[in-house]
Amino acid sequence: MQPLAIALVEDEPTTRLAVAARLAAVEGYRVLWQAERLDQGLAELHRQPPQLLIVDLGLPDGSGLDLIAAARRLDPAIGILVLTVFGDEQKLIRAIEQGARGYLLKDEPAIGLVDAIEQLRAGGAPMSPAIARHLVSRLLRREAPPPLAEQGVLTAREVEVLELAAKGYNHAEVARLLGLSAHTVASYTRRIYEKLEVRSRAEALFEARRLGLLGHGR
Repeated sequence: MQPLAIALVEDEPTTRLAVAARLAAVEGYRVLWQAERLDQGLAELHRQPPQLLIVDLGLPDGSGLDLIAAARRLDPAIGILVLTVFGDEQKLIRAIEQGARGYLLKDEPAIGLVDAIEQLRAGGAPMSPAIARHLVSRLLRREAPPPLAEQGVLTAREVEVLELAAKGYNHAEVARLLGLSAHTVASYTRRIYEKLEVRSRAEALFEARRLGLLGHGR
């Protein structure tokens, strides 16, 4: 069985040498070539396409994203593993969109490099825990429905109760002003708390103002 041909593009010499030494010590792995710049990586990529490309995104003469894109155009079967420091969100998303199947942080050794490579070879998508948490959080922010109050679920009567509460009236006074029983006002208040996801009158008023349900001057 032929050894796995691996290419490494990393501008920091200490890191590059350490990673290369780690890979060379694994039976069945072969470091095909190393590069420290984008232009070197692009030249070697076309001269000796690897089976696995390990690339840093921050290179002195450009972005590793360009190398990822070039590798995908050259041969979509090339496995791509990003090994970098945590950058901005856009670079992370672009690396994944352009074909990176694994994303490891240099300063978070929770997933070993060899384990990550084997996961990738098995069809997995190895990621450092911090990256995984970030992506999950981003997905939840995108898919979470807006608060009930923003969906227009607060009724006109509930807004009236809030407005009077903002003026300092207690339950009994609100009931009298609206011609309701104190029990009914208490029920309205409980539903308001549930919809705004708050636990107190002060929190309810703050959240209602933030959502534009009450004027800030009230």
